[in-house]
Parts: sequence; structure tokens; C-alpha cells
Amino acid sequence: MAKAQFHKNQRVYVKPVGTWALVEHVVPHWAKGINEPIRIHYDVGLGREFAAEELLSEEPLGDRAAAPANSWRVVRARNKWQPAEDCARHPVPGTYPVVVTGDAEWGGWRVPGAEYDLDPLKVEEQARLISFAPQLAAFAGALVDWARKSGEDMPNSLAELAHRAQDILSEVKRPG
Repeated sequence: MAKAQFHKNQRVYVKPVGTWALVEHVVPHWAKGINEPIRIHYDVGLGREFAAEELLSEEPLGDRAAAPANSWRVVRARNKWQPAEDCARHPVPGTYPVVVTGDAEWGGWRVPGAEYDLDPLKVEEQARLISFAPQLAAFAGALVDWARKSGEDMPNSLAELAHRAQDILSEVKRPG
């Protein structure tokens, strides 16, 4: 028989829609003469019930606390200005990317709807690039540190890359 995998008011990621939602109701489906439900669906307030395999639970708080402080990520937000059927050419119809740059799910970078509609693939790539910016900056910093420790023992082409990385990092960290 079926057991509930999620509970009421639990935050879940709805894979078919590409957004986060709260479980509003756990909906068991019963069969006559059976003491336990045969299957369980979840109402998350998006117009239909979802099966457990269509949902993902949020990371436990302990896992997130172990993540680096600058772990930026791409989440999907519902496209409020166009129905999904009008934007079938988009990579994930009915949604757009939002880069979350803090612990809360609402802060960060997003693009205006008209700009996203002009070139959705470009905006998707920009979102992924922005979300990996802290890791790229850490990589560039490690390259610069390694180059400083290596001294004269490195090839000229690698030394040039380290200088470019140092220039980029100094521009990023420049105030105003």
C-alpha cells in the first residue's frame, strides 16, 4: 500500500512545472475493503494533484548549512506574463530562470519578461553562468595563487592566463 512521502506545509519542488510550492493537502486514494490508501497524491495549489515522483523535497537545513556561503543556484519562476502554450519554444515553457544569490529563495538576479522572450536560450546560459560565478572566481583566485607560488617555473602561456585572471578579479572586487 501507499505511504505519504511528503506532509502538509512541506516545501517541495514541482518538476513538471519547474517551481517550488507548499503541499496544501495530502490526498489519499482509497479502495473499498482496503484499510490503507492505494496511492497518494499531493495538492500544491497549482491546479491539479501531483504524484510523489513528480515532486522533490527541499534539502534538509543541515545540508544547506554545510554548503558554501556563496552557493548561488538557478531556480525556476512561473512565467506570469505568458501562458505555457504561447511560449513552447522556450527551454522550459511556462517558467524563466532566477539566480538566487542568498539563503532565501527570493533574492538575486532575474531578467525582464520581454528580454527573456527575445532570446530564451541566451538568458538560460546567462543564468547558469551567473550561478557559477563564485566558483569561477574561486578557480581564478586559485590559479593566481598557484602562479605566485610557482614563480619562474611555469610556461609563459600559463603565466599570461594567471595575469588575465588577476586583472579580472581586481575588476570584480573594485569598489563602485
